[in-house]
Amino acid sequence: MDSEPARSSGATDITHVTEPPIASRSGVTRSRPLSTWFVWAVGVFVALWVLFIARGTSAGAAVDEPGEFIVTLLDGLTFAGLLFVVASGFTLVFGLMRTVNMAHGSLFLLSAYVAIEIQQSMVGKDRNIEAGDVGILQWVVPLLIGSMVVAVVGIVMQQLLLRWNQGQDLRQALITLAVSVILADQMLAHFGGLAQRVVWPGAVTQFFEIAGERYALSRLFMLALALCVGIALWLWLNHTRMGMVIRAGVDDQEMVRALGINITVVFGVTFFVGAFLAGMGGVMGASFAGVAPGTDGQWLLNSLIVVIVGGLGSIKGAVAGSLLYGMVIAFAPAYLPSDYTFYAIIFTFVLLALVLAVRPYGLFGREA
Repeated sequence: MDSEPARSSGATDITHVTEPPIASRSGVTRSRPLSTWFVWAVGVFVALWVLFIARGTSAGAAVDEPGEFIVTLLDGLTFAGLLFVVASGFTLVFGLMRTVNMAHGSLFLLSAYVAIEIQQSMVGKDRNIEAGDVGILQWVVPLLIGSMVVAVVGIVMQQLLLRWNQGQDLRQALITLAVSVILADQMLAHFGGLAQRVVWPGAVTQFFEIAGERYALSRLFMLALALCVGIALWLWLNHTRMGMVIRAGVDDQEMVRALGINITVVFGVTFFVGAFLAGMGGVMGASFAGVAPGTDGQWLLNSLIVVIVGGLGSIKGAVAGSLLYGMVIAFAPAYLPSDYTFYAIIFTFVLLALVLAVRPYGLFGREA
């Protein structure tokens, strides 16, 4: 007689525990396939449009104009490389420190301006520098100096302003926003309001022919630099002690502290590297398209889009987000009907909506 209530109680407990997960799982399985199938349908439609249907567009259908398709594809890949360099620093800082660095775009722009000043000093001209005036060292040295300057600015900002507000996400975001406003005003006062650029070295300004179309070697050089950055980041994060500590800290900061690791030093190194990458991207971006007041806000937005699509705190997500966003930026204006190319910006938000409908934390993101 004593055993029957025990079995009854046990049965009741099991029922109570198991029913909610079944209901939860059934709710997910009813909703997620619909959004997933919709995303696949959109992808198939876009592929068919680009390959066969888009004959009234500036690029033409890919089967009719393969050269235009290849050039557009390369444009997307090379721009994605630049996006990755900038956004990887942003997502690295967020992944470990949970800090949304609103000054990231300002660091991008500051590095570009510093590199412009250094290059002009090395070449001996204030304006109208041509590619023939620039050797490889007269581009690499400004790149390194500009990146190091903003890396130092970043570490000072982290140690003096953010270190004392660790864990207070909103306060940190407001602090970095204030820093970005101050930097923007000072850069406008010192460097002026005209568009400027870092000049590519003459060795990479040549054009080559691909599928009957001319293409700039400088864009492939930019893609090669981005690949080198990606490989270096992967090696650092996976094959060095500091990189492994950073990856562990992304997953569990308390565990890292419990092991006796000085998390303050880890935060400092992470912010230094994130700012350095922003600076490197700034010099590459200034060589690619020039910079002007307001460029900082545009590249902060670009970084946010990449990490939202890929997942905050994920380097793999930064790669995926950069590729998707780069392809949208390249293909949308080229394969929209000629009278509607000004709607290309809408496809950025379509990309965000489609990804977040299937993966609310981004492609490789996890709940913070």
